[in-house]
Amino acid sequence: MAVVAAASDAAEIIICHSYFRVAYFLKQMKKKILFICIENSNRSQISQAFARMFGGKNVEAYSAGSQPSGKINSKAIAFMKELGYDLSTHSSKSLEKVKAFAPFDVVVTMGCGDICPWMPARVFLDWNIPDPKEMNEIDFRKTGYMIAEKVNLLLQSI
Repeated sequence: MAVVAAASDAAEIIICHSYFRVAYFLKQMKKKILFICIENSNRSQISQAFARMFGGKNVEAYSAGSQPSGKINSKAIAFMKELGYDLSTHSSKSLEKVKAFAPFDVVVTMGCGDICPWMPARVFLDWNIPDPKEMNEIDFRKTGYMIAEKVNLLLQSI
């Protein structure tokens, strides 16, 4: 009986060890995240930038818009530049342009509601973040820092 119990305990240890090795391996894999807003000129671009800053080599961050404006808001570029990120190298793009990178681990939508088409992903999130396009500088910054906090929490959870 003691031998059977010992064998059973050893099997449980092996199974637990294997589970945690797989869980650790999956946690270490690069995560693909897509951020979507309407114009892809503010919220999704800032989110992508923070994901790259905070996630480093463990994250592939993308952004797109359901109705891209074709340009990045100068306030967004200035805000991220102050934080050491050059958003001027980004471009406003459609969902069609990022479709080739699917499936994603996470797709985050911001304000596009039913306009945001479905993209293949394991997890879908909708962040209720106001469009800062017409905001004054102080409110724009508050929104930017809100995005930073949400991105940071997201990266900690995946």
